[in-house]
Amino acid sequence: MFCAKCGSAVADGASFCGACGQPVAAASAAPSGAPMVAAPVIAAGGRPVAYAGFWLRFVALIIDEVVIGAAARILMFPFFAALGVRLAFFRHWAGGPVAPGEILALLGTLFWLIAIMFVVKWLYYSLLESSAWQATLGKKALGLQVTDLEGHRIGFARATGRYFAKIVSSMILWIGWIMAGFTEKKQALHDMIAGTLVIKKV
Repeated sequence: MFCAKCGSAVADGASFCGACGQPVAAASAAPSGAPMVAAPVIAAGGRPVAYAGFWLRFVALIIDEVVIGAAARILMFPFFAALGVRLAFFRHWAGGPVAPGEILALLGTLFWLIAIMFVVKWLYYSLLESSAWQATLGKKALGLQVTDLEGHRIGFARATGRYFAKIVSSMILWIGWIMAGFTEKKQALHDMIAGTLVIKKV
């Protein structure tokens, strides 16, 4: 079939034109000059969808951060408890200030905890958004999915690229995230970089 906007050929089952991003109407084998009949946007799975707006995505992000934050507290509690006991021993029972070595040990532990949480967040977003769900827990709760420009499921590599592209979106005063509120296809900057869309089932 062909795109009603630019006339490019569109793969069967695609929800969006790969050339211009226009939502694909119901199947049409007519050439680009033939009239097209408007129809709902259809996802790769056959369900009608729409682009997800900024506020839906923002609420989904909050849910995800709450989930990750709860997991972080559970993971970090044993480490901080052990460090607290260790520092208390040196301060109160060893009779003197905390040794420099203990401070370095604390900083080293904090570094590893931050590194572990970075990996956990990367895997959380990349594995779930490239899974059969095509969504994190927050997006799943709101009926959102991450797709490629044609409405298909993305792979782990693209989901990883999308996750790290969020660093760029954040570096420019979060403007990259805010772009999801006013771009044509409701894409944030990291969506544009990774070639992805966030859609909502309707």
